[in-house]
Amino acid sequence: MGRMVTWLQTHEQKIFHFFNQRIQNPFLDWFMNRVTHLGGATFTLGTALLLILLGNEFWRPVGWQSLVSVTASHIPVALLKKIYPRLRPYLVLPNTNTCEKPLIDHSFPSGHTTAVFALVLPIVSAVHLLGLILLPIAMLVAVSRIYLGLHYPSDVLGGMGIGTIASICCVSIMG
Repeated sequence: MGRMVTWLQTHEQKIFHFFNQRIQNPFLDWFMNRVTHLGGATFTLGTALLLILLGNEFWRPVGWQSLVSVTASHIPVALLKKIYPRLRPYLVLPNTNTCEKPLIDHSFPSGHTTAVFALVLPIVSAVHLLGLILLPIAMLVAVSRIYLGLHYPSDVLGGMGIGTIASICCVSIMG
């Protein structure tokens, strides 16, 4: 088991270094520092509320599914951050590039990634074609978390999983 963990950590660090250091450039610095906020609470909860308040009979239930999905998905995120207190990469790995005001709470799982997937998947479930736009945006948010030195690849994969499961549950129950 120890050899497998070592192998995973080595490969995860290689992936992390690719996104955090090898592709680093001024345009991506600017872009990733902006796109990452699409996974923040203000944007995800605000978007769901706008769908509820301004949506028609079709979009209002989708907004509720997204709102419940984003909210419910953060229960396991909060629990896992307490159970598995993983330090953020910029605190552990030397020469990590990070944003101006990096977060100081625990790394696993990525809350931004969880939230953006919990927001967009009910929308994609309602209008499949929107997945062509929304899923790449959600993936960019996930990559931005690695690029900015705030999360490891496994943190964003965990966030994707939690956001996806929360969305599937909410759409199934509320749909």
